[in-house]
Amino acid sequence: MTFQTTDLCDAFESELQVLAPILRSYGGARCAGGPIRTLKIFEDNALVRETLATPGEGAVLVIDGGGSLRRALLGDQLAELAVQNGWAGVIVYGAIRDSRAIGQLPLGVWAMGTIPLKTVKRGEGQRDIPVTFGGVTFTPGHFVYADEDGVIVAPRPLL
Repeated sequence: MTFQTTDLCDAFESELQVLAPILRSYGGARCAGGPIRTLKIFEDNALVRETLATPGEGAVLVIDGGGSLRRALLGDQLAELAVQNGWAGVIVYGAIRDSRAIGQLPLGVWAMGTIPLKTVKRGEGQRDIPVTFGGVTFTPGHFVYADEDGVIVAPRPLL
């Protein structure tokens, strides 16, 4: 999938929500888009592993990590799992680690920053609920498109 969020904004601006510029692109795929799946967690990535171990079918996993930069919610092993299971991308409102290795994978990854510290594993959190950060509500089943210029959300597929 190849697109530019700028072109999608020009064509569909009235239908879109545009995320505030709070995330940076880390993945080897410079753009990714697809149906939204969500997790709401805090410094615990057990549900991230469980979710990425399921068939992604071209979806983008949006992780609301509460904006915490104290623990990495995604690392290279989970990113590789995402690729193996057909996920288009992962958006993290929080931190990741293993950014060099993630940058080599054919996966779109956006996050607030990096930290080398892994998470705890309690298995706490919620999945497939609307999550809001950066001025945007990510609703499961809606569509997200992301590239180097930003992240946009639409209630329907645009491509």
